[in-house]
Amino acid sequence: MIMYKACIFDLDGTLTDTLDSLTFSVNETLKQFQLQQITKEQCRTFVGNGAKVLIEKSLKAVGDESLSHMEEVFALYGTVLANNCTYEVKPYPGVVQLLHELKCRGLKLGVLSNKPDQQAIHVVRTIFGEGLFDYVQGQRTDVPRKPDPTAAIEMANRFQVNTEQIVYIGDSEVDAATGKAAGMSTILVDWGFRSREELEKTEVQWIVSSTDEILDIIGKEENDR
Repeated sequence: MIMYKACIFDLDGTLTDTLDSLTFSVNETLKQFQLQQITKEQCRTFVGNGAKVLIEKSLKAVGDESLSHMEEVFALYGTVLANNCTYEVKPYPGVVQLLHELKCRGLKLGVLSNKPDQQAIHVVRTIFGEGLFDYVQGQRTDVPRKPDPTAAIEMANRFQVNTEQIVYIGDSEVDAATGKAAGMSTILVDWGFRSREELEKTEVQWIVSSTDEILDIIGKEENDR
């Protein structure tokens, strides 16, 4: 039986509701180029694969099919997001209690996000404070972005924990692919940026609707052991 020793979480849509922040930042950027705005629901479907993909999809959605504004819009978005990455951001219900309970059980906790690295670190520190997570990593130029498993495996090595003893927790098809590629047990939450129907199309061990279910899954494995 598996004895889990660590959990690695996605950030946006899993731990924190950042949709308002992301939508606001994209629209503030587009506004500077006299471009139309995207809706919150459009933004919800565009996120998950990193900032560059978000901007590419947003530009196409507002009519710039050739991405003629891509370079300058993407550059400005980085600045706008940095200034607004905690705008209206809040943890999902039960998340704080979940993290503290996992910490009390002795599990190492990590965050792995496709959000730019400094913004990911800033959001985690602002919303959850210092010391709760053992390591936080966002998208960096020197590491392939998810669903490539490189960063997840490197975090496992940093924790000195075998990948099969780690639960990877996210909210999208990107996270399902990341956890599978890294050889980690994977849980998807249905309160994030993808619908339950979309999540059910992925190859994943568990889909949950509450943080209590995450504790039950981890606790059951421990009790079976």
